[in-house]
Parts: sequence; C-alpha cells; structure tokens
Amino acid sequence: MEVRDFWQRLQRGVEVAVAGSTPDRHLGVRDGFVRFFRERFDRPVSSAVVPQSGEEEPVGLPVSDREVMALVERRTVALEQRFRGQYHFFVASEGGLHTIDRDGKTLYFVRNWTLLLSPIGRAWGASGSVQLPDRLVDGLAHDQIPFAVPGTRRSGGMISSLTGGLETRRRAVETATLHALSTLFYGILGTGSDRSIRWP
Repeated sequence: MEVRDFWQRLQRGVEVAVAGSTPDRHLGVRDGFVRFFRERFDRPVSSAVVPQSGEEEPVGLPVSDREVMALVERRTVALEQRFRGQYHFFVASEGGLHTIDRDGKTLYFVRNWTLLLSPIGRAWGASGSVQLPDRLVDGLAHDQIPFAVPGTRRSGGMISSLTGGLETRRRAVETATLHALSTLFYGILGTGSDRSIRWP
C-alpha cells in the first residue's frame, strides 16, 4: 500500500491485522484504535481488527524488555510481509517482565509492549508497569520469575492477577496501542489542542 493510498483508505475506516488469536489481545488493540480516534479527534472511525494466527504463544513471560520487544517485532514484521497492502496497520502486542536494580536489589515489573507498522512508519507503545511483590519472587532464580504469579491468559494474565482484576491484559494492550498510535501520528493528524482530523 502506497502512502497516498494509505491516507485515502484510512478516511473510510481503519483495517488492522493483529498477530495472535487471543481475544484480550485483539480486543485491546481494537479498543486502543477506537479510543485514539474517538477521544483525540472527536470522530468515530470504523475499525476492523482481524486476528491472524502465527507462531505459538510463549510459555511464561519473556524476562526482559529486549526479549519481549524482539518477539513483538518478529511477529509484526511477519504479518506485514504476509499481508502487505491488505491492511493499514500490522500490530503485535505481548506482555513481558523488566527489572530495575535498586539499592542492591532487583525489582521485577510486568508490562505490555505493542508495535505498529504502517506505510507511514513504525511506533512502539507500552502499558504501565506493575511490580511483582517481593514475597513472591524472593529466592527464585531469574528463569523462575515468569511463573511466580498465578494468572492465566484466559483470566486476564499476570497483570489481572496482580491487580485483583482492576487492570487486565486487554486494558494493558489498549494502553500500549494508544501510546504507539500517539507516537506514530504525532504532528501529522492535528497538532496541540487542534482536535480536527487534517489528512496530509
């Protein structure tokens, strides 16, 4: 899809291919697109978000930002190569762990990363981070940490478990997607307090 064609087709609605078939992932991506266009521009835009099967889901969470971002990028690029010209956006989103060393102690956090590819560029977004409680990870080896918190993909994932359901994987994916869209379109669709859509 050429850039000019991208803008013309986008005015009729958004078409998104999402890596993976878990409902909370593709619904979270859809929620992020709907929220971005509705709240940023006061204009509903038809959004068709289509899950696409691909490589199997990892067992446990990737244990670093570098690892989860490499997984997300691999999935997004594979989608773009497979369906080039058929969608406006190619998206992959995955949760992962990251660490911060503080006062001689390693703190573990979980967050979601989303990557968007489109004819106008690429952009990353991440959700907020939730710390894994020290009492759950103390004494565990680094590779045991991803399995320290009970929580399944069906029940909203580790974020849902940690927050008692107040935050879910779907919401984390929505936030990460919204952040990626904000970066991708910054300075292109309206500026500052101008909430009107001005297509290039």
